[in-house]
Amino acid sequence: MDQITLRVPIVVKSKVTQVLKDKIIRNADQTLSDIDREMQNLEFQAKRMMTEQAKIDAQGLISLRAKVEEQKQRLTAAKAKAQNDREQAAQLEIGSEIRQGTLEQTVIVKVGDDLGKLMGTEILLEDDKIVAFRQ
Repeated sequence: MDQITLRVPIVVKSKVTQVLKDKIIRNADQTLSDIDREMQNLEFQAKRMMTEQAKIDAQGLISLRAKVEEQKQRLTAAKAKAQNDREQAAQLEIGSEIRQGTLEQTVIVKVGDDLGKLMGTEILLEDDKIVAFRQ
């Protein structure tokens, strides 16, 4: 066998511009708003379900309360993460680079090829446009 086809990762980075920074902050704000809405909805539904469950049996009420508390904790953790993400976005410096994700590239390698060069490939974006390929 002289060659083999591999899928290698490509790191996608973005140059921080004011447009990107504003977009990240808007997304974080939207996430916070969604979580707040979900928390309010949970509170409303929990009150209604607990009232109904209290009429049926007390044992089910204990289980229901535990489930509601678990959901509240999950939402509280998600809200804390979103607030942290927003704070980090607000501190991003214009011109710096941030990692946006990873893509895959299919390559054919042969005996003697430098695998290290293939593994270090990056794409640099600026406002969603490719501005550089790096090795």
